[in-house]
Amino acid sequence: MVLKPQDVLFLLKLVAIDKKTWSYSGLAVELGMSPAEVHAAAKRALAAQLAVRRDGKVIPNIRNLEELLIHGIRYVFVPERGDLTRGIPTMYAASPLKNEIASSSEPPPVWPDPEGEARGAAFSPLYRSVPRAARADQALYELLVLVDAIRAGRARERNIAISSIKKRLARYARAG
Repeated sequence: MVLKPQDVLFLLKLVAIDKKTWSYSGLAVELGMSPAEVHAAAKRALAAQLAVRRDGKVIPNIRNLEELLIHGIRYVFVPERGDLTRGIPTMYAASPLKNEIASSSEPPPVWPDPEGEARGAAFSPLYRSVPRAARADQALYELLVLVDAIRAGRARERNIAISSIKKRLARYARAG
């Protein structure tokens, strides 16, 4: 079993919806994946102990997910950077980090997307459907921005993102 980037996207979506009831077909539409892909992501997350089955539901194993995001994701899912393109801002160019990190003279990192509102340096998203999924869910978008800062940010960006991810995961773990 090999963990795939869509497995992390699936887990972040579960955190973003904050323990609301979900279905494989509903998440598939929201994540831009097929129901079979979502089901396979859940199976891999369970096998990797990044999720657990509780009361018949798949929920993130927050402690293990946090460990992966903070210590492993930057080594496992390394982003590719490219030329200037239209896209959706990420890392320090997007909320919640844009208010905490001063922008530089460099073009901002963006996920390539023809419907994007910004022009910047191409930054490969965690999974191909991330721009679409992020447009539809602000909470998911912010989690993905933080994960990108951990994946490829400078030390200060990574530290701020890690602190914010920890708070958001702890809030999810405390929620009823």
